[in-house]
Amino acid sequence: MEIKIALAGNPNSGKTTLFNNLTGSRQRVGNWPGVTVEKKEGPLKGTNDVTIQDLPGIYSLSPYSLEEVVSRNYLVNEKPDAILNIIDGTNIERNLYLTTQLLELGIPVVVAVNMIDLVERNGDKIDLNRLSQELGCPVMAVSALKGKGTKEVAAKAIEVAKKHQVAPIPEIYDKTVMSALSKIESELQMQIDDSMVRWYSVKVFERDERIDEFLKLTDEKKAKIEPIIKKVEEILDDDAESIITSQRYDYIGTIVQHSVKKKGSKHELSVSDKIDIIVTNRILALPIFILVMYVVYTIAMGGTSISIGTIGTDWANDVLFGEIVPNFFEGILTSLQVNDVLYGLIMDGIIGGVGAVLGFVPQILVLFLLLSIMEDVGYMSRVAFIMDRIFRRFGLSGKSFIPMLVATGCGVPGIMASRTIEQDRDRKMTIMTTGFIPCGAKMPIIGLFAGAVFGGSSLVATSAFVIGIAAVIISGIILKKFKAFAGEPAPFVMELPAYHLPSAGNVLRATWERGWSFIKRAGTVILLSSIILWFLQGFGFTDGQFGMVEDNNTSLLANIGNAIAWIFAPIGWVGDMAWKATVATFTGLIAKEEVVNTFGVLYNFSEVSEEGNEIWTLIAQDFTPIATYSFMIFNLLCAPCFAAMGAICREMNNTKWTMAAIGYMCLFAYVSALIVYQLVGLAVGEVAFNFWTIVALALLIGVIYLLFRPGYKPKSEALDLKGMQTAK
Repeated sequence: MEIKIALAGNPNSGKTTLFNNLTGSRQRVGNWPGVTVEKKEGPLKGTNDVTIQDLPGIYSLSPYSLEEVVSRNYLVNEKPDAILNIIDGTNIERNLYLTTQLLELGIPVVVAVNMIDLVERNGDKIDLNRLSQELGCPVMAVSALKGKGTKEVAAKAIEVAKKHQVAPIPEIYDKTVMSALSKIESELQMQIDDSMVRWYSVKVFERDERIDEFLKLTDEKKAKIEPIIKKVEEILDDDAESIITSQRYDYIGTIVQHSVKKKGSKHELSVSDKIDIIVTNRILALPIFILVMYVVYTIAMGGTSISIGTIGTDWANDVLFGEIVPNFFEGILTSLQVNDVLYGLIMDGIIGGVGAVLGFVPQILVLFLLLSIMEDVGYMSRVAFIMDRIFRRFGLSGKSFIPMLVATGCGVPGIMASRTIEQDRDRKMTIMTTGFIPCGAKMPIIGLFAGAVFGGSSLVATSAFVIGIAAVIISGIILKKFKAFAGEPAPFVMELPAYHLPSAGNVLRATWERGWSFIKRAGTVILLSSIILWFLQGFGFTDGQFGMVEDNNTSLLANIGNAIAWIFAPIGWVGDMAWKATVATFTGLIAKEEVVNTFGVLYNFSEVSEEGNEIWTLIAQDFTPIATYSFMIFNLLCAPCFAAMGAICREMNNTKWTMAAIGYMCLFAYVSALIVYQLVGLAVGEVAFNFWTIVALALLIGVIYLLFRPGYKPKSEALDLKGMQTAK
């Protein structure tokens, strides 16, 4: 008999860490809501018949977000054999709110008080036996990070599941509410399982629309139930949902008072609080964040002596893929006396193309390592809090920043993380703008051009991140003024975890998983496209005959590129670089790493000098600084890779909205590149005044108008304003 145990808990309670510990899985651990956007499962280590389900982190079973819907639907409809409720021992009051709801589901529950080591370090004491008596279910202490007590709590969950040991429903509500719930229960008795009648009655009392739809209550029953609810609201002078919430917290307060003893003053600041006074300060928070990101990019990608990533990339490009790998394969191919076509395919196509991408792996891994440390320490959750204040001013939900943070690793999970946003309009706008954030696949583009044209400047790398944020903010202001996106953004609620030393296991696991996905694509998609690119740039028609060409300017690829290069001439892609830049951009739709791979193939990257700087020199000859920035801006902001486009399609679930999102990103990228190339180029003397300069100026004026024009007001807001004016 298979036993299913569901892990349920608040975001950042250590739920996914416990899941990894129990199953040996490598699910990502993060410090913000939405990391687990769908339920995941795995077998309990050492067993064949026990499955652990990792549900999305939620604060309650009210369906305010898609993640709460996923968790609630699973618990209510699929009914696991037991629920393992993980609560953060350092913030026990907030976490017990979900616990009180889970106990009403009629499913065996085991409570795991996590981070018990931090509780003890703070000098606090939790009476687990008293807490167990108050809740009526087993309560055990664990430290998921250190693996303390995890086996025991899993064994207890299996035990209560086998015995179907359901805890008695806690006495949470006062007599007035209980009387109303009893009457509602009698109306629902024949429609639902007796074990869940309390939970359903509470939801009906709260006027939960989804439950009403599910139960399909008749008008006659609704007519009986509504007066019951209204009477309680009149007696207690509050709305039904607030009444339930208030009485839950009163019950929790009593439990905590009996079973938890806090050390020291209740108002005494912790070390985390003292740090947050500085890093979340209204004035200092953003400059500190920019400085931190500058240091991160300097260490990972800057051209300084402390740039560990650049040192590794220089070695990979100059030595590994500049000498060792090419010389090794050249020796083998020469000894085998292979023909010129096969030699060119392997040396120029595969090694040249894939090597151009893999050469940036050291920079990517260092960047991912630093970001993972920031996440594990707890700083990234502060960044979400900081950006919420900024984003809300521009019409975006603070939750929009969470997908964007995830997107720094890969755009696909970033787009999927938009499910945590409750309002449909905010979710769509987040999907349309998340692709602006530089993901790991775009880092090689930044690294290549920062090194080739700007001397490895870390300011260029940092500016790429700033450009992405600026594009998001500008888009937020512009889109929010249209009817489809108008309205107040959804509120952003999250708890800031205490700062702690990063776990080496978590950091290395997150770094490896992000890096491995990058390397995997180099060995699959990029390898295949490298072969296709090599063929297209190595063959063409000469004197009416098809065959290999020595000058790739006469190749099939050049012909294709030249045929469409005119589209990008206004943004500075002219001369010999025009078709190369055009082709690289289109291959970047396969995977953004393909941009660098394409240049590696076009410039025959495998045939480099001992210094390994030939590709940089050739790029510097073809690209001017302003044209380089134009190219970077367009490729950073335009439509993402095919995988991310597929994620957009899945999340939008609408062809028109999918096309609108991709079209908007491409249009925004082109307009941005045109304005920068024409106007900045004119200012620095690199571009002469021409027709497209006038167009760029007109577009800039248009963007400014869209930023400051009055936006669409939803009818409800318009009526409120009208009423206020009348009152005056």
